[in-house]
Amino acid sequence: MSLLRSRELILAFAILALLIAIAARFPGFVTPRNLAKVFTDTSPLILLALGQMIVILTRCIDLSVAANLALCGMVAALLDGAGIPLPVILPTVVALGAALGAVNGLLVWKLAIPSIVVTLGTMTIYRGTIFLLTGGAWINAHQMSDAFKAFPRAMILGLPVMAWIAILAILGVAVLLSRTPLGRAFYAVGGNPHAAVYTGISVGRTQFAAFVIAGALAGLTGYLWVARYAVAYVDIAAGFELDVVAACVIGGIALTGGSGTVAGAVMGALFLGIIKNALPVVGISPFWQMAISGAAILIAIAVHAASQRESGRIILRQAEEQA
Repeated sequence: MSLLRSRELILAFAILALLIAIAARFPGFVTPRNLAKVFTDTSPLILLALGQMIVILTRCIDLSVAANLALCGMVAALLDGAGIPLPVILPTVVALGAALGAVNGLLVWKLAIPSIVVTLGTMTIYRGTIFLLTGGAWINAHQMSDAFKAFPRAMILGLPVMAWIAILAILGVAVLLSRTPLGRAFYAVGGNPHAAVYTGISVGRTQFAAFVIAGALAGLTGYLWVARYAVAYVDIAAGFELDVVAACVIGGIALTGGSGTVAGAVMGALFLGIIKNALPVVGISPFWQMAISGAAILIAIAVHAASQRESGRIILRQAEEQA
């Protein structure tokens, strides 16, 4: 019974059932080659969901991740156009993303402004900065160098570099959360900030670190996104922040903080990625695709809320029995 209560296991069964249902009509969708493509397509969502999960663990939320991605991606394209080599561009955009995340973290930490308000504001600022840098102009494939575009698509052991970067990020975040004091601090701050203070953990500094990590991942994803799709513009990844939050919620990351796993965030992203890749295959119109994706998110949230309510009842019943 405990296995059936595992959010990750239930999500794994849901993904398996989804793949079986799709394969019943379109067997080609579940070939190893196509599944590798689906994973690669979902890699940006996985990278951002990992960062968002860390932020949510600390009882905050970052709605500026997509704008951060867009600004870092545009800066990467501009640097490439200026002749800067890729080994310099990559650390630069990661550092830029981390700096943008640090802005969010500082405002939340030092001014005690709610994170949703801070990141709504910076989201607009980051998008506006792209317009100021480019005047609204696009940077297209013919304006990018071959090396800039080729790196995320280079194949290693049958998978593109972009997918390998997502896998390394998954492993890195898993080690961070399970094996380091900072990882334990994220859970402690989200679980009970008052108790965390008594154990010597700085709530503000921990939340600041979470925003910096999420920003760095967004900066890295910005380059990967722009290089893979070979285009950069102001509205790139517009609205993607909602998919990122949805992936975390579907994966069982508690919006109240302190609870969630890397496996849950990854499977939540994969669940959305499979739906978004499968719906065009089965001939669903783009308008219905949005509705179906939204319905899947609402159902996941409802199931999560119901499971939390049930847990509360069990705890209450146990307390009554002991009394």
